[in-house]
Amino acid sequence: MKKCLPMALAALLLTGCGMSQSGKTVTEDDLLHHNFVLQSVDGVAVKPQPGNAPSIEFGEKMHVSGAMCNRFFGSGQLQNSVLTVKNLASTRMLCTDAQRNQWDQTLSTVLEKGQKSTSTLSS
Repeated sequence: MKKCLPMALAALLLTGCGMSQSGKTVTEDDLLHHNFVLQSVDGVAVKPQPGNAPSIEFGEKMHVSGAMCNRFFGSGQLQNSVLTVKNLASTRMLCTDAQRNQWDQTLSTVLEKGQKSTSTLSS
């Protein structure tokens, strides 16, 4: 199941298409087995490249995996609505698109340091 994921520097917002009430506290069950696709960063729309849509997916025991320019994975923790992925592992390729390269770094920082997560309804 694919969902939408806008990411901002200040907060990682999990926006599910028809996913729950606006402002609802995100739980592990809300994330489990969902694949979120990046739609925008700080209000800038992400133009998907064929077969390379930036995304993040949540599996059993909060296993987090996904891709921007680089593929990444790690064990996530959701505590008091703060999503953190310590010891995030990833490939280390340079993106051909400078903006995606910056977003790749931003995503890593957001996941490693942790950000408050909320769900909002997206139509």
